[in-house]
Amino acid sequence: MKIKEIIVVEGRDDTAKIHQAVDADTIETNGSAVNDTILNQIRHASRKRGVIIFTDPDYPGERIRHIVDQAVPGCKHAFLKRDDARAKHTANKSLGIEHASVTAIQQALIDVYELKEDETIDITKEDLLHYGLIGSPNAAARRDKLCALLQIGHANGKQLLKRLSMFQITKEQFQETANQVLQEENDDN
Repeated sequence: MKIKEIIVVEGRDDTAKIHQAVDADTIETNGSAVNDTILNQIRHASRKRGVIIFTDPDYPGERIRHIVDQAVPGCKHAFLKRDDARAKHTANKSLGIEHASVTAIQQALIDVYELKEDETIDITKEDLLHYGLIGSPNAAARRDKLCALLQIGHANGKQLLKRLSMFQITKEQFQETANQVLQEENDDN
């Protein structure tokens, strides 16, 4: 099952579990530490592809859901039943998406997702090399400027192609922005 919207989860373990269940991109809030940078990334994701908030069925998860929903109106919501999110094989029986079965996650998402169209990624590693975004002495600074201009959050060389795809940046948008980064760099020298 491919999901068009970006799913907002609390952390890495949730992302790993989501990836076992569906083909989707995620944004992690890092638990209750939801800051303006994360909220801006979620706003941008909402405008580009839509957002599904999928947090743990406990107080911190509901608090995060409320913060994101207030900051980014129009998000879809997916919910797990507490029994489906309870750790089965540990003594503490903690709650979390990371403890849910693949089937429970798919069921929670089935009513709120949109099918993702099969899309070709037309920005390639060669494009990144061409613009000096990887494999050059100024690559990190160029990536930082590109990511800031495109509002896609910080990305290292390995993450950049995925992040460009996640936010559905067209090749034309990419080229214009990369050229702007290079022009600004030349103007500074």
